[in-house]
Amino acid sequence: MKKHLHLILIGVFSLLAFSNLQAQDFVYTPKNPAFGGDTFNYNWLLSSAQSQNLLEEDDSGNSQSSLESFTESLERQILSNLSRQIAGSQFGETTLDDGTYQVGSFGLDVISTLDGLSITITDPTTGETTQIIVPYY
Repeated sequence: MKKHLHLILIGVFSLLAFSNLQAQDFVYTPKNPAFGGDTFNYNWLLSSAQSQNLLEEDDSGNSQSSLESFTESLERQILSNLSRQIAGSQFGETTLDDGTYQVGSFGLDVISTLDGLSITITDPTTGETTQIIVPYY
């Protein structure tokens, strides 16, 4: 009997002790600002995604060889030098002769028109063309 009384008293005290406890609601707060999260997380999420994209690009094996990289760098320098020469010819005393030039893999057609110097750049690998008109001053 004492044993049953002892269990009943423990049960009553435990009910009284835990009766003041209350549960709270779980609230989900998204991290991504696109789904209602804090807007201060945007920069961190964007930089994290971009760094993951860079890792995937490196693993894909599409990296250029050093010779291809050197060739592209040289073409960029030649085109940059040519653009300085064209700008100098339009705004300075020297002139650029009309004609067709081959710079790396690009073809350039230079023609003097009434509006200015017309330069048509053609990429033979893709067939894309760009026309630039530098006005006379």
